[in-house]
Amino acid sequence: MDPPTPESLALSTADPLTSHFTSLNDLAQELASLQDLATRGSWRSILDKVTRARAQSLLTKPHDHLVYFTYNVLALTKLRRFTDAAGEIDSLEDLNSLRYKYEGYPDVYPGRVGSMVPFSLRWMYALIPMKLGRRQDGLDRLYVLLDFVRRKVKEKREIGSVDVWRRREMFVMNGIIGVHLNQKELAACLSLIKELLNRDYTDPVLVSKLGYIQMQMGDLEGAKSSFNAVQGMVEKEEGSEMRNLVSRNKALVYMVGKDYVSAVREYEECIERDGSDVVAINNKALCLMYLRDLSDSIKVLESALERVPTVALNETLVVNLCSMYELAYVNHGDVKRTLSSWIARVAPDDFDTASTRI
Repeated sequence: MDPPTPESLALSTADPLTSHFTSLNDLAQELASLQDLATRGSWRSILDKVTRARAQSLLTKPHDHLVYFTYNVLALTKLRRFTDAAGEIDSLEDLNSLRYKYEGYPDVYPGRVGSMVPFSLRWMYALIPMKLGRRQDGLDRLYVLLDFVRRKVKEKREIGSVDVWRRREMFVMNGIIGVHLNQKELAACLSLIKELLNRDYTDPVLVSKLGYIQMQMGDLEGAKSSFNAVQGMVEKEEGSEMRNLVSRNKALVYMVGKDYVSAVREYEECIERDGSDVVAINNKALCLMYLRDLSDSIKVLESALERVPTVALNETLVVNLCSMYELAYVNHGDVKRTLSSWIARVAPDDFDTASTRI
Protein backbone atom coordinates (compact mmCIF):
# COMPACT_ATOMS: atom_id res chain seq x y z
CA MET A 1 0.00 0.00 0.00
CA ASP A 2 1.26 3.29 -0.90
CA PRO A 3 2.14 6.01 1.65
CA PRO A 4 0.10 9.30 1.89
CA THR A 5 0.09 11.34 -1.31
CA PRO A 6 0.89 15.08 -1.47
CA GLU A 7 -2.84 15.71 -1.90
CA SER A 8 -3.62 13.93 1.36
CA LEU A 9 -1.01 16.04 3.16
CA ALA A 10 -2.24 19.36 1.83
CA LEU A 11 -4.48 21.41 4.08
CA SER A 12 -7.83 22.01 2.46
CA THR A 13 -9.44 25.41 2.08
CA ALA A 14 -12.49 23.81 3.69
CA ASP A 15 -10.60 23.15 6.93
CA PRO A 16 -11.11 25.59 9.80
CA LEU A 17 -7.64 27.11 9.75
CA THR A 18 -7.29 27.70 6.03
CA SER A 19 -10.48 29.68 5.63
CA HIS A 20 -8.91 32.67 7.39
CA PHE A 21 -5.32 32.61 6.08
CA THR A 22 -3.59 33.08 2.76
CA SER A 23 -0.26 31.25 3.05
CA LEU A 24 1.16 28.08 4.59
CA ASN A 25 3.18 30.07 7.11
CA ASP A 26 -0.05 31.67 8.36
CA LEU A 27 -1.28 28.20 9.26
CA ALA A 28 1.65 27.02 11.37
CA GLN A 29 5.22 27.93 12.27
CA GLU A 30 7.35 27.84 9.07
CA LEU A 31 4.98 25.37 7.47
CA ALA A 32 6.06 26.37 3.96
CA SER A 33 9.60 25.25 4.77
CA LEU A 34 8.38 21.89 6.07
CA GLN A 35 6.25 21.34 2.98
CA ASP A 36 9.17 22.24 0.71
CA LEU A 37 11.44 19.75 2.47
CA ALA A 38 8.76 17.06 2.16
CA THR A 39 8.30 17.77 -1.54
CA ARG A 40 12.05 17.33 -2.08
CA GLY A 41 12.19 14.16 0.00
CA SER A 42 14.47 15.72 2.61
CA TRP A 43 13.04 13.69 5.46
CA ARG A 44 16.13 13.82 7.69
CA SER A 45 16.08 17.60 7.48
CA ILE A 46 12.44 17.54 8.59
CA LEU A 47 13.38 15.52 11.67
CA ASP A 48 16.11 18.06 12.47
CA LYS A 49 13.73 20.99 11.95
CA VAL A 50 11.08 19.47 14.22
CA THR A 51 13.68 18.77 16.92
CA ARG A 52 14.97 22.37 16.77
CA ALA A 53 11.47 23.86 16.84
CA ARG A 54 10.60 21.83 19.93
CA ALA A 55 13.90 22.57 21.69
CA GLN A 56 13.61 26.31 21.04
CA SER A 57 9.93 26.44 22.07
CA LEU A 58 8.92 27.87 18.70
CA LEU A 59 5.60 26.02 18.70
CA THR A 60 3.27 28.25 20.68
CA LYS A 61 -0.20 26.95 19.78
CA PRO A 62 -1.74 23.49 20.10
CA HIS A 63 -2.24 23.08 16.37
CA ASP A 64 1.44 23.97 15.74
CA HIS A 65 2.44 20.99 17.85
CA LEU A 66 0.08 18.68 15.96
CA VAL A 67 1.29 19.85 12.56
CA TYR A 68 4.96 19.34 13.49
CA PHE A 69 4.09 16.04 15.12
CA THR A 70 2.49 14.91 11.86
CA TYR A 71 5.52 15.84 9.76
CA ASN A 72 7.77 14.09 12.28
CA VAL A 73 5.76 10.86 12.06
CA LEU A 74 5.63 11.14 8.28
CA ALA A 75 9.41 11.56 8.08
CA LEU A 76 10.00 8.56 10.36
CA THR A 77 7.63 6.51 8.22
CA LYS A 78 9.31 7.55 4.98
CA LEU A 79 12.69 6.60 6.43
CA ARG A 80 11.23 3.18 7.36
CA ARG A 81 11.73 3.83 11.07
CA PHE A 82 8.35 2.28 11.73
CA THR A 83 8.97 1.36 15.37
CA ASP A 84 9.90 4.97 16.16
CA ALA A 85 6.87 6.22 14.25
CA ALA A 86 4.63 3.81 16.17
CA GLY A 87 6.10 5.05 19.45
CA GLU A 88 5.19 8.61 18.50
CA ILE A 89 1.67 7.62 17.47
CA ASP A 90 1.14 5.66 20.68
CA SER A 91 1.94 8.77 22.73
CA LEU A 92 -1.28 10.39 21.50
CA GLU A 93 -4.65 10.26 23.17
CA ASP A 94 -7.80 9.36 21.26
CA LEU A 95 -7.60 11.50 18.10
CA ASN A 96 -11.22 12.54 18.59
CA SER A 97 -10.72 13.75 22.16
CA LEU A 98 -11.35 17.35 23.20
CA ARG A 99 -7.60 17.85 23.56
CA TYR A 100 -7.30 17.89 19.78
CA LYS A 101 -10.27 20.16 19.05
CA TYR A 102 -10.31 23.93 18.67
CA GLU A 103 -13.16 24.31 21.16
CA GLY A 104 -10.89 22.80 23.80
CA TYR A 105 -8.88 26.05 23.72
CA PRO A 106 -11.47 28.86 23.56
CA ASP A 107 -8.92 31.51 24.57
CA VAL A 108 -6.58 30.52 21.71
CA TYR A 109 -9.24 29.87 19.03
CA PRO A 110 -12.28 31.99 19.97
CA GLY A 111 -15.39 30.89 18.10
CA ARG A 112 -13.65 28.07 16.25
CA VAL A 113 -14.77 24.45 16.45
CA GLY A 114 -13.71 21.15 14.92
CA SER A 115 -10.71 18.83 14.90
CA MET A 116 -7.13 20.07 14.66
CA VAL A 117 -5.85 16.62 13.65
CA PRO A 118 -4.41 16.63 10.10
CA PHE A 119 -5.99 13.99 7.91
CA SER A 120 -2.56 12.56 7.08
CA LEU A 121 -2.00 11.80 10.79
CA ARG A 122 -5.21 9.76 10.87
CA TRP A 123 -3.98 7.95 7.75
CA MET A 124 -0.60 7.11 9.28
CA TYR A 125 -2.30 5.94 12.47
CA ALA A 126 -3.85 3.22 10.29
CA LEU A 127 -0.83 2.62 8.06
CA ILE A 128 1.94 2.07 10.61
CA PRO A 129 0.61 -1.16 12.22
CA MET A 130 0.69 -2.81 8.79
CA LYS A 131 4.30 -1.73 8.34
CA LEU A 132 5.06 -3.56 11.60
CA GLY A 133 3.36 -6.74 10.41
CA ARG A 134 0.07 -6.15 12.25
CA ARG A 135 -2.06 -6.29 9.13
CA GLN A 136 -5.42 -6.88 10.82
CA ASP A 137 -4.89 -4.00 13.27
CA GLY A 138 -4.10 -1.69 10.38
CA LEU A 139 -7.01 -2.90 8.29
CA ASP A 140 -9.40 -2.42 11.22
CA ARG A 141 -8.10 1.11 11.66
CA LEU A 142 -8.58 1.81 7.94
CA TYR A 143 -12.22 0.78 8.15
CA VAL A 144 -12.66 2.98 11.25
CA LEU A 145 -11.09 5.86 9.29
CA LEU A 146 -13.46 5.18 6.40
CA ASP A 147 -16.44 5.43 8.77
CA PHE A 148 -15.04 8.72 10.13
CA VAL A 149 -14.61 10.15 6.63
CA ARG A 150 -18.10 9.10 5.60
CA ARG A 151 -19.58 10.86 8.62
CA LYS A 152 -17.72 13.98 7.53
CA VAL A 153 -19.04 13.59 3.99
CA LYS A 154 -22.56 13.52 5.38
CA GLU A 155 -21.94 16.56 7.60
CA LYS A 156 -20.23 18.61 4.90
CA ARG A 157 -22.88 17.78 2.30
CA GLU A 158 -25.34 19.73 4.41
CA ILE A 159 -23.19 22.88 4.26
CA GLY A 160 -21.95 22.48 0.68
CA SER A 161 -18.23 21.81 1.31
CA VAL A 162 -18.06 18.11 0.61
CA ASP A 163 -15.46 17.83 -2.20
CA VAL A 164 -12.32 17.45 -0.07
CA TRP A 165 -13.94 14.75 2.06
CA ARG A 166 -15.14 12.92 -1.04
CA ARG A 167 -11.53 12.82 -2.24
CA ARG A 168 -10.44 11.55 1.16
CA GLU A 169 -13.11 8.86 1.09
CA MET A 170 -11.79 7.72 -2.30
CA PHE A 171 -8.23 7.82 -0.97
CA VAL A 172 -9.05 5.61 2.04
CA MET A 173 -11.10 3.17 -0.04
CA ASN A 174 -8.23 2.85 -2.50
CA GLY A 175 -5.94 2.13 0.44
CA ILE A 176 -8.26 -0.60 1.70
CA ILE A 177 -8.53 -2.07 -1.78
CA GLY A 178 -4.73 -2.11 -1.98
CA VAL A 179 -4.46 -4.04 1.30
CA HIS A 180 -6.97 -6.64 0.13
CA LEU A 181 -5.33 -6.83 -3.30
CA ASN A 182 -1.91 -7.56 -1.76
CA GLN A 183 -3.42 -10.64 -0.13
CA LYS A 184 -5.32 -11.65 -3.29
CA GLU A 185 -8.61 -11.04 -1.49
CA LEU A 186 -10.21 -10.26 -4.81
CA ALA A 187 -13.83 -10.66 -3.75
CA ALA A 188 -13.40 -7.89 -1.14
CA CYS A 189 -11.72 -5.68 -3.76
CA LEU A 190 -14.53 -6.26 -6.21
CA SER A 191 -17.17 -5.43 -3.60
CA LEU A 192 -15.46 -2.14 -2.69
CA ILE A 193 -14.94 -1.11 -6.31
CA LYS A 194 -18.57 -1.83 -7.17
CA GLU A 195 -19.67 0.20 -4.15
CA LEU A 196 -17.77 3.18 -5.53
CA LEU A 197 -19.05 2.63 -9.05
CA ASN A 198 -22.65 2.49 -7.86
CA ARG A 199 -22.17 6.14 -6.97
CA ASP A 200 -20.21 7.18 -10.04
CA TYR A 201 -19.85 4.87 -12.99
CA THR A 202 -18.37 7.68 -15.10
CA ASP A 203 -14.95 7.69 -13.42
CA PRO A 204 -12.55 6.11 -15.97
CA VAL A 205 -9.86 5.44 -13.35
CA LEU A 206 -12.30 3.52 -11.17
CA VAL A 207 -13.65 1.52 -14.09
CA SER A 208 -10.07 0.71 -15.10
CA LYS A 209 -9.41 -0.59 -11.57
CA LEU A 210 -12.47 -2.79 -11.93
CA GLY A 211 -10.89 -4.14 -15.11
CA TYR A 212 -7.60 -4.86 -13.35
CA ILE A 213 -9.37 -6.80 -10.60
CA GLN A 214 -11.46 -8.72 -13.15
CA MET A 215 -8.25 -9.61 -14.96
CA GLN A 216 -6.68 -10.95 -11.75
CA MET A 217 -9.81 -13.00 -11.14
CA GLY A 218 -9.37 -14.58 -14.58
CA ASP A 219 -12.36 -12.77 -16.08
CA LEU A 220 -10.59 -11.51 -19.20
CA GLU A 221 -13.82 -10.81 -21.09
CA GLY A 222 -15.14 -8.78 -18.16
CA ALA A 223 -11.89 -6.83 -18.06
CA LYS A 224 -12.09 -6.12 -21.79
CA SER A 225 -15.65 -4.88 -21.35
CA SER A 226 -14.56 -2.52 -18.55
CA PHE A 227 -11.63 -1.24 -20.61
CA ASN A 228 -13.92 -0.66 -23.60
CA ALA A 229 -16.23 1.34 -21.36
CA VAL A 230 -13.25 3.47 -20.29
CA GLN A 231 -12.34 4.11 -23.93
CA GLY A 232 -15.88 5.28 -24.59
CA MET A 233 -15.78 7.64 -21.62
CA VAL A 234 -12.58 9.40 -22.68
CA GLU A 235 -12.71 9.25 -26.49
CA LYS A 236 -13.24 13.02 -26.71
CA GLU A 237 -10.50 13.84 -24.19
CA GLU A 238 -7.61 15.85 -25.65
CA GLY A 239 -5.13 15.54 -22.77
CA SER A 240 -2.56 12.79 -22.56
CA GLU A 241 -3.53 11.44 -19.12
CA MET A 242 -6.80 9.75 -20.08
CA ARG A 243 -5.57 8.70 -23.52
CA ASN A 244 -2.60 7.03 -21.87
CA LEU A 245 -4.94 5.26 -19.48
CA VAL A 246 -6.75 3.73 -22.44
CA SER A 247 -3.47 2.70 -24.09
CA ARG A 248 -2.14 1.14 -20.90
CA ASN A 249 -5.38 -0.82 -20.52
CA LYS A 250 -5.05 -2.14 -24.07
CA ALA A 251 -1.42 -3.04 -23.44
CA LEU A 252 -2.35 -5.06 -20.36
CA VAL A 253 -4.76 -7.15 -22.40
CA TYR A 254 -2.01 -7.74 -24.96
CA MET A 255 0.43 -8.73 -22.21
CA VAL A 256 -2.00 -11.27 -20.78
CA GLY A 257 -2.24 -12.74 -24.28
CA LYS A 258 1.57 -12.70 -24.57
CA ASP A 259 1.34 -10.33 -27.55
CA TYR A 260 4.30 -8.28 -26.36
CA VAL A 261 4.91 -6.59 -29.72
CA SER A 262 1.44 -5.00 -29.65
CA ALA A 263 1.87 -4.09 -25.99
CA VAL A 264 5.16 -2.33 -26.79
CA ARG A 265 3.39 -0.35 -29.50
CA GLU A 266 0.74 0.87 -27.03
CA TYR A 267 3.35 1.82 -24.44
CA GLU A 268 5.37 3.69 -27.05
CA GLU A 269 2.30 5.77 -27.87
CA CYS A 270 1.96 6.58 -24.17
CA ILE A 271 5.58 7.68 -23.93
CA GLU A 272 5.28 9.82 -27.07
CA ARG A 273 2.34 11.65 -25.48
CA ASP A 274 3.95 11.88 -22.03
CA GLY A 275 7.66 11.17 -21.67
CA SER A 276 7.28 10.90 -17.88
CA ASP A 277 4.69 8.10 -17.90
CA VAL A 278 6.78 5.82 -15.70
CA VAL A 279 4.25 2.95 -15.79
CA ALA A 280 4.43 2.85 -19.59
CA ILE A 281 8.23 3.16 -19.50
CA ASN A 282 8.65 0.33 -17.02
CA ASN A 283 6.17 -1.98 -18.75
CA LYS A 284 7.62 -1.31 -22.19
CA ALA A 285 11.02 -2.40 -20.87
CA LEU A 286 9.50 -5.54 -19.36
CA CYS A 287 7.82 -6.43 -22.67
CA LEU A 288 11.12 -6.00 -24.51
CA MET A 289 12.76 -8.27 -21.96
CA TYR A 290 10.06 -10.89 -22.55
CA LEU A 291 10.85 -10.53 -26.27
CA ARG A 292 14.49 -11.31 -25.34
CA ASP A 293 15.65 -7.85 -26.36
CA LEU A 294 17.62 -7.12 -23.19
CA SER A 295 19.75 -4.44 -24.78
CA ASP A 296 16.78 -2.24 -25.72
CA SER A 297 14.93 -2.94 -22.46
CA ILE A 298 17.95 -1.67 -20.51
CA LYS A 299 18.20 1.39 -22.76
CA VAL A 300 14.54 2.25 -22.11
CA LEU A 301 15.03 2.33 -18.33
CA GLU A 302 18.44 4.01 -18.38
CA SER A 303 17.10 6.69 -20.72
CA ALA A 304 14.17 7.35 -18.39
CA LEU A 305 16.47 7.72 -15.39
CA GLU A 306 18.56 10.19 -17.35
CA ARG A 307 15.64 12.21 -18.78
CA VAL A 308 13.20 12.32 -15.87
CA PRO A 309 15.07 11.13 -12.74
CA THR A 310 12.63 12.66 -10.26
CA VAL A 311 9.79 10.61 -11.76
CA ALA A 312 11.58 7.46 -12.92
CA LEU A 313 13.69 6.94 -9.81
CA ASN A 314 11.50 4.48 -7.93
CA GLU A 315 12.31 1.14 -6.37
CA THR A 316 10.27 -0.96 -8.81
CA LEU A 317 12.01 0.46 -11.87
CA VAL A 318 15.45 0.10 -10.27
CA VAL A 319 14.79 -3.52 -9.23
CA ASN A 320 13.75 -4.32 -12.81
CA LEU A 321 16.80 -2.58 -14.27
CA CYS A 322 19.16 -4.46 -11.93
CA SER A 323 17.48 -7.75 -12.83
CA MET A 324 18.14 -6.96 -16.48
CA TYR A 325 21.77 -6.14 -15.71
CA GLU A 326 22.11 -9.55 -14.04
CA LEU A 327 20.75 -11.25 -17.14
CA ALA A 328 22.74 -9.19 -19.63
CA TYR A 329 26.20 -8.66 -18.12
CA VAL A 330 28.86 -10.91 -16.64
CA ASN A 331 30.20 -7.93 -14.65
CA HIS A 332 26.73 -6.87 -13.46
CA GLY A 333 28.09 -6.18 -9.97
CA ASP A 334 30.24 -3.30 -11.26
CA VAL A 335 27.36 -1.92 -13.33
CA LYS A 336 25.01 -2.01 -10.35
CA ARG A 337 27.57 -0.30 -8.12
CA THR A 338 27.83 2.52 -10.66
CA LEU A 339 24.04 2.86 -10.63
CA SER A 340 24.01 2.78 -6.83
CA SER A 341 26.58 5.58 -6.65
CA TRP A 342 24.46 7.73 -8.96
CA ILE A 343 21.32 7.02 -6.93
CA ALA A 344 23.12 8.04 -3.72
CA ARG A 345 23.76 11.47 -5.26
CA VAL A 346 20.27 12.22 -6.60
CA ALA A 347 17.72 10.14 -4.68
CA PRO A 348 15.49 11.46 -1.87
CA ASP A 349 16.20 10.33 1.69
CA ASP A 350 13.52 7.65 1.62
CA PHE A 351 14.78 5.78 -1.45
CA ASP A 352 15.41 2.12 -0.59
CA THR A 353 18.98 1.47 -1.73
CA ALA A 354 18.43 -2.28 -1.28
CA SER A 355 16.57 -2.18 -4.62
CA THR A 356 19.96 -2.23 -6.42
CA ARG A 357 20.43 -5.79 -5.07
CA ILE A 358 24.16 -5.36 -4.42
